[in-house]
Amino acid sequence: MKIWSASHTRVDSFDTIENKIVAGERMVWTVTEQDWWNIGKAIGYFFLNPLFWAALIAAVGVGYFRVKRERRHFNIRLLPGLTEWRRIVSESWLPALVLSIVVSGVGLAVDRGWLVLFIGISLIALLSFYYQAMSPIYFAAIAVLAIYGMQFDSSRFMLYGWSPDEVDFFGPLAVTVAIIAGLLLMAEGYLVRRFAARYPSPLLEPTNRGLKAAVFKVKRLWLLPVVFLVPGDMISAYVPYWPQLTLGAATFSFVPVPVVIGFSQIVRTTFPEILYPKMGRAIMVIGAVVVAIGIGAIWMPVLGWAAVAIGVISRITLSVVTAMKERKGGYVAAPRSSGVMIAGVLPDSPGERLGLVPGECIRAVNGIHVTNEKELYDAIQVNAAHCRLQVIGRDGEVRLMQQVLYRHDHHRLGLLVVR
Repeated sequence: MKIWSASHTRVDSFDTIENKIVAGERMVWTVTEQDWWNIGKAIGYFFLNPLFWAALIAAVGVGYFRVKRERRHFNIRLLPGLTEWRRIVSESWLPALVLSIVVSGVGLAVDRGWLVLFIGISLIALLSFYYQAMSPIYFAAIAVLAIYGMQFDSSRFMLYGWSPDEVDFFGPLAVTVAIIAGLLLMAEGYLVRRFAARYPSPLLEPTNRGLKAAVFKVKRLWLLPVVFLVPGDMISAYVPYWPQLTLGAATFSFVPVPVVIGFSQIVRTTFPEILYPKMGRAIMVIGAVVVAIGIGAIWMPVLGWAAVAIGVISRITLSVVTAMKERKGGYVAAPRSSGVMIAGVLPDSPGERLGLVPGECIRAVNGIHVTNEKELYDAIQVNAAHCRLQVIGRDGEVRLMQQVLYRHDHHRLGLLVVR
């Protein structure tokens, strides 16, 4: 097994760790109550990380402002305010587990100073609430630039015995940062592709003709508890019995770190379930390219920084190009004179059971043509028990639908419509 350390040379083989093993003596490992207490205390350091709590609070804030916006536009919210908080880890635990296994299993030991700066920059970006700039490739690149700038600082900054003057930019750091940044990009792409399009938040936006059209906004946060391999005794020096890996004279600690990924995008010219998976796949491809070029840095370190630069430029380009296309095109959920445009459908509502989706237009209800929200719900009351709808789909095809409404059902079919 080979370990790539940002502040140590490569270790090519396992040396003797315990003389008793070499002598063939039998060793008995006993875990006392104090040992379990120390291990639990060490795990608690992860939950004491300010980034962890800031991410949870920010997720609550995102949900709170989303609910306020939806009620301002539609007088009802689409999802509960704590939805983003509930999903912040439940959707991201799998890529976090894969990342931890790959990073620690392959032996990508990260520089402790870079890791602390990565966390600090993530925290600053999180508090800015500008989640379009919360791709991990940005944090990785800015952390490297910060270390480079510190080398010109005469104050001699020190952290847990770490100094920026010890960092070799054309050593293993170029390999570890590039590969880890690429893997984090792939995780970001997976999350965007898989989860970003789930119940996007609609809002009304004025058009050039003085009307209001529906647009779809997603603002998401994901928290990934990733275990990094860090050279030295970053934790075990303060908490005994923390898991370590010893190779020869080098010691490595397993450090759990909260990695925060943010995503924000407004969709106007197409639908979220079409655009966001495309963006997710593009981000995954960018991440794979960064990883591939980063592997080449093993033989040519400059390729690692080229990979990071390519990742940053490509990620920015993707965001800018997507935003420009969405601003220039027409609205897919614009009001129509022939019916009522659907902007959103409440989960588990009669509208969802009917199969209605945003962007469809209800032309008639119970045989009565409707052109606005009031006419829509007045027509529903004509025969609320067996509500019959004539709907124009996204493809322009007309279809007939029928739904039995029960007493406990939402009186408005659970629809958010363009007014």
